[in-house]
Amino acid sequence: MSKLGKTNAEFNLIEEGDKILVGLSGGKDSLTMIHAMKEQQKRAPFKFEFIAVTVGYGMDENFDKLAAHCREYDIEHIIHDTDIYSLAEEKIRKNSSFCSFFSRMRRGSLYSVAQKYGCNKVALGHHMDDAAESFFMNFIYNGQMRSLAPKYRAENGLIVIRPLIQMRERQLSAFVLDNEISTIGDEACPSMRFDVKMPHARANTKVMLAKMEREFPALFTSLNSAFKNISYESFFDAEKFNV
Repeated sequence: MSKLGKTNAEFNLIEEGDKILVGLSGGKDSLTMIHAMKEQQKRAPFKFEFIAVTVGYGMDENFDKLAAHCREYDIEHIIHDTDIYSLAEEKIRKNSSFCSFFSRMRRGSLYSVAQKYGCNKVALGHHMDDAAESFFMNFIYNGQMRSLAPKYRAENGLIVIRPLIQMRERQLSAFVLDNEISTIGDEACPSMRFDVKMPHARANTKVMLAKMEREFPALFTSLNSAFKNISYESFFDAEKFNV
């Protein structure tokens, strides 16, 4: 909660009067986030609301346990059913990559629900490991210096926030384990029902970062600092040299 509060103060993620949609997949990250947001409501010197929203892909998923968990902790929860799975069958070619498709479709569904329920912000459960992996994946595979912003405005006007962005993945894993919270894992991933190419870039990047961290224990602390300390003028941007 200390790290969450500092991150919120640093980037003004949650503010007075906000109504926030929190994407709840049922994984460790989003489950940690809804509990952190619930606790934040008690501690923050301002008022805000949030609702947890789970997107169903149209695969006859059973979210009964997840819904019961939210009721137990008095967290408003909405299950938004979609036909993303059947759309994927039409649009994803055999042996093609699928992650970006499902990510876009899921994000679009969350945006639609947010607008329907009058939310001005959408909270996603990305953490520091996600930001580091995204940075190196973009760097190595796409030739871009790009990561995950703590806060940005989507094209439709909604503000997207990442309250857990400065936390480590192992902290979130420890939270659900210590509190014996049941999570939904890869079994809910639609890709498990497709004959598609499994993504390797993120898995390879995880292995690479783990090796780097063993050699340089302060790696993620340095990355967190570096993401806030960018010397734009030192890169190969021709516009910066028009002096």
